[in-house]
Amino acid sequence: MKCGGEAEAIGQSIGFFRVAASDIPLLIEETKARLSGAGRRESYDNILRALVRAGRFFAEDITGIPWTEIDFPEDVAYANNIILTAQSVRNPMINRPIHVVGAGGIGVALAWSLCRAGCSVTVVDADPQKVEHGRREGLTVVGHGTEQASFTLFENWLLPTDALVLLCTKTYNNAAVLAVLPETSRLVPVQNGFDPKLDQRNHAAEGIASFVSECLRDRPVTRITRPGDLHLGARRSVSAAEKNDLAELAHALSPGALFAVQSVDDVRPYKATKLMYNAAISPLAAAAGVDNGELLTDPVAKRLFFGLLRENYTILRHARIPLSKIGPFHPDTVSLILRIPGLPSIMGAFFRPSLRGTYCSMAPDMVTDRTEIDAYNGHLIRLAGGLPCPLNRAAFALVNKIVRDRLIPGRAHLHELEGALKGEPV
Repeated sequence: MKCGGEAEAIGQSIGFFRVAASDIPLLIEETKARLSGAGRRESYDNILRALVRAGRFFAEDITGIPWTEIDFPEDVAYANNIILTAQSVRNPMINRPIHVVGAGGIGVALAWSLCRAGCSVTVVDADPQKVEHGRREGLTVVGHGTEQASFTLFENWLLPTDALVLLCTKTYNNAAVLAVLPETSRLVPVQNGFDPKLDQRNHAAEGIASFVSECLRDRPVTRITRPGDLHLGARRSVSAAEKNDLAELAHALSPGALFAVQSVDDVRPYKATKLMYNAAISPLAAAAGVDNGELLTDPVAKRLFFGLLRENYTILRHARIPLSKIGPFHPDTVSLILRIPGLPSIMGAFFRPSLRGTYCSMAPDMVTDRTEIDAYNGHLIRLAGGLPCPLNRAAFALVNKIVRDRLIPGRAHLHELEGALKGEPV
């Protein structure tokens, strides 16, 4: 291929394409239009051009990825001996099976990133509709394209002994997964909240995501609604081999560029900091049925939100839990801001735009029979011990009441919560 002059990018068609099922009607329509009359003089390139103009085609960026064109038998030998070897050096995870359990927002984003890096990925989920759609259409991150992975139903899941397992389910699904997962499995949970049963396992590392990825309930299609990082790190002392595995995973996740991967020596302070924020945002936004930005707009929600942040910080410090910086401020700085009259509202106006239109992961669970409230506020209540934590106890009770009594989320619940706390410092 020759190209003269300047260009932002150079591409080449490889001669065959994958067409999504939803695009087949347009493909048929454009093909039929060229079966008679003047259209018969056009080639299949004109059909493809019509699909491109309709926005149905996407290009894959292969910058820096070893590749070759295969036309003759000797090209196959070159690809096997040179290109595949170069791929393995570039991404050591490429020949290792990776199983992502849970096709929610985080699971789809991680699986998509690993597929983009050329890894062998199997997505495991309990929803037959989501699995079937994934088999047909692949993994989609809106605005970034689609990647192909293997999909399997959880009930049919067979785990290879050498597989790396990324646990991306809600914490209330952990028991079912851990029941079939050998203790010797290479496990890396990437979850919000704290599950006592999971904490009892001896897995080496965990991840914690500060980006927001919102997935459709019936399809592995997600949208990154708030940028952020993925912190990967150890949760105990690790061997050299375990440390190398973690570094290779971080390296494999990076090329997708959906989020920044931050490798840290100890992930636990980051997970605790994320809990401080999640246990303030999730119960309030989920109970009120509003987006996260409303917590910095509605006066009652704002008072409760700031109160929960203060109480969560106090509990974590009381329990001597180390904290680390997620976002622009360290939790110590956030605590200081919350103690200065008027300053929280000023800072809230600054952060409100980045939260508007994003929803907490607990929101869709409010119409089901279970939430992660125990992994959030329940965990903080247990950490508090004898330390008073009225806001966490009230928020915990409110979310459970809404779910138990099948109430409709609404702002009135926040007024109820504030009323129940009369006489308590908020």
